[in-house]
Amino acid sequence: MALDIPVLETGRLVLRAPEPEDYPDFKATFASYRSRFMGGPLNAYEAWMLYAAEIGHWEIRGFGMWMVHLKATGETVGMAGGWFPAKWPEREIAWIIWPDRGGQGFALEATQRVRRYFFEEKGWDGAVSYIDPKNLDSIRLAERLGATKDHAAPGVDGNDAVYRHPAPARLQGTQLAHGIDMEIAHYADPLFKPRGWAID
Repeated sequence: MALDIPVLETGRLVLRAPEPEDYPDFKATFASYRSRFMGGPLNAYEAWMLYAAEIGHWEIRGFGMWMVHLKATGETVGMAGGWFPAKWPEREIAWIIWPDRGGQGFALEATQRVRRYFFEEKGWDGAVSYIDPKNLDSIRLAERLGATKDHAAPGVDGNDAVYRHPAPARLQGTQLAHGIDMEIAHYADPLFKPRGWAID
């Protein structure tokens, strides 16, 4: 790619630009029931066009979605980053984890990192997440990240809930910020066995 896309890291993850070799996992996920809240399931042509859009978004907007890789193995577990197609009301922070990788805290860890990048390094003054009201896992994740439902904000198609993210400066030193860091640390602990419903 002509654009120099930064590599971001967390304790367990490396976030890199989407590459052609990442496409099979993307295609499988968007052909599955996992993608039902993001316009899927998609056929092979639709998945190809969306993946091409993911790559092209970086060139057009200067930001986009990263592939989330495990540091330990290099394999991908999902995507996280920014999304702002034409006619979108606001810039979005979005995520998706592959169907067999949910419940391990990867979405929380990756999304926390990309949010910090956009706000602290790119100077964003705001961002939202557009979430299907039936997508309870993503709603819980947004709330764990400190995002709150913005009833006054316009949605994409009138059928989505808008969750507004707080700037990291507002979270700094707060109980919520400590809670996010603590939860990420728990998931990174090999002895940690979460109970209850698996959430990303």
